[in-house]
Amino acid sequence: MIRAQQELLAALGDALAELAPEQPPVAAFESPKQAAHGDLAITSAMQLAKPLKRNPRELAQALIDALQRREAVQRWVAALEIAGPGFINLRLKDSTRQQIVAEVLAAGTEFGRQPAATERALVEFVSANPTGPLHVGHGRQAALGDAICKLFETQGWQVTREFYYNDAGVQIGTLAASTQARLQGLKPGDAGWPESAYNGDYIADIAADFLAKKTVKADDREFTASGDPADLDGIRQFAVAYLRHEQDLDLQAFGVRFDHYFLESSLYATGRVDATVGKLVAAGKTFEDGGALWLRTTDYGDDKDRVMKKSDGSYTYFVPDVAYHVNKWERGYHKVINIQGSDHHGTIARVRAGLQAADVGIPSGYPDYVLHKMVTVMRGGEEVKISKRAGSYVTLRDLIDWTGKDAVRFFLISRKADTEFVFDVDLALKKNDENPVYYVQYAHARICSVIVQWREQQAGDPATLAQADLARLVAPTEAALMLKLAAYPVMLSGAADTLAPHDVAFYLRDLAGAFHSYYAAERFLTDDPALSRARLALLAATAQVLRNGLAVLGVSAPDRM
Repeated sequence: MIRAQQELLAALGDALAELAPEQPPVAAFESPKQAAHGDLAITSAMQLAKPLKRNPRELAQALIDALQRREAVQRWVAALEIAGPGFINLRLKDSTRQQIVAEVLAAGTEFGRQPAATERALVEFVSANPTGPLHVGHGRQAALGDAICKLFETQGWQVTREFYYNDAGVQIGTLAASTQARLQGLKPGDAGWPESAYNGDYIADIAADFLAKKTVKADDREFTASGDPADLDGIRQFAVAYLRHEQDLDLQAFGVRFDHYFLESSLYATGRVDATVGKLVAAGKTFEDGGALWLRTTDYGDDKDRVMKKSDGSYTYFVPDVAYHVNKWERGYHKVINIQGSDHHGTIARVRAGLQAADVGIPSGYPDYVLHKMVTVMRGGEEVKISKRAGSYVTLRDLIDWTGKDAVRFFLISRKADTEFVFDVDLALKKNDENPVYYVQYAHARICSVIVQWREQQAGDPATLAQADLARLVAPTEAALMLKLAAYPVMLSGAADTLAPHDVAFYLRDLAGAFHSYYAAERFLTDDPALSRARLALLAATAQVLRNGLAVLGVSAPDRM
């Protein structure tokens, strides 16, 4: 059916070019709002009516006439019908729909994936400074970033996952001072406790391990504590390594990995920040005022010019970001996606302005951004605001411990990134169709159960499903399920193009719904072995697509629940 869709799309493009040779609209099919209206819908006649100054129903008939002359339409289509003001409803032949079952079973885990290509993408996400445990906002970034990486991989891209963090700024100094205060016997609330200190229990844990002269190892560093409370630099290095290790454990529990860690301090140590500023000055895009160095970001659409270098000689925070993205470009990553919180919105114009002003060949829309809003956690009908371990916020580890990795992953991806999200812990624990991740996983487990029953009761052999007589699949619920399977590859490519992993979650819920409707309407273990085998083939194909889609989200597909 994938071939049929491709050929029908090409036929529609040819027919539209025949009707409007000077400016044909883009060929596209839509899904009818009601299954009774057909399998695919075409709205092109209404789009063409105004520019061609013709009646849309008249144009629809002309488009049908042009389509019916195409070989692909004759091969794959049963009927074309005009509806309403000029819609065209297209009904596929039963044999066209049935092909999708064989295609899914033949492709297996590769169904929906495109061949490997040479395109490279770098996705930067999480990027948490090592000053405390990962919070639920980091969790949303991790779920979004990893899913976007997996989406691009389904389209054949070579993807690098990168974690960027500040290992030497003011916050790191606060971390070291907080740990040193604990080493000196102070705790939150004591008279000598630093006002800006971090108050979570994790600071006491770091201090205890530092006194014990322990060695901590993270993915990108290792350090052994001296045990000396006066060793502030050693405390700083140990605390950073300790928290990087903790973050690694959180990410491992969440099933997220990174290919590369990039340190902000390296941009200064290698001279990249100074070199980038030098490029901007040489390009004539800066000016001095009030003892500070400014960048003319208004030349690139910003609402006002921005300070780059303050009067005290320090750089503002967006300057190393510009240097960092020049570095990404120089490493050959011409497709770069940053997953960040919505509080970074103001940074976008400044970074892009800096990149344009540097005049190193970077296009104006570089990099791409996905900004996410924060997550509110509800438990027992009340908002949860703090974690004893973190001191002031709910951690990613808390959510995983309360509900499990799969629920956290699915829930945090199930809404558009730029919408507020309420994570309902009680809902995530429900075992019914109110819980979306349970609803989808249960569909897979239910199919596995039916296949086991078929093997045990009828000695069915899954290896024979590829040879099933698919012509037996003519029930309305079967047609709906097969159409939903056929939509998977197009959905994947669209979700990758628009950086919208929530589309995968929406699709999986719809696919699970189509299966559950089928399960309620038909019997699978019948007295007709050929019919049973055909229906089991459709179930096996559905399970395969559920597994493939859940894998994109980093969620498991259990065989039983």
